[in-house]
Amino acid sequence: MSTKKIFVGNLAWSIRDLELKEAFLDYGKIQECAVITERDTGRSRGYAFITYESEAGAAAAIAAMNGVELEGRQINVNESVSKRQ
Repeated sequence: MSTKKIFVGNLAWSIRDLELKEAFLDYGKIQECAVITERDTGRSRGYAFITYESEAGAAAAIAAMNGVELEGRQINVNESVSKRQ
């Protein structure tokens, strides 16, 4: 079984890991959910990464949640692309 990471953007500043995970649990088993924060202030940077245990779960989440309003903001949900240096 292959895991799959997705990117969630345009998040409300107030959303935290647990709230985001709960919003995405309907689509499959989640290994990790992390809202990215600024190192110095701890404030959300407005995006997150969610790792599903299956590619099917990730695909279902992208299809169902992209463009959906979450806490007053229309979120963007896409496949995560690794950044190579």
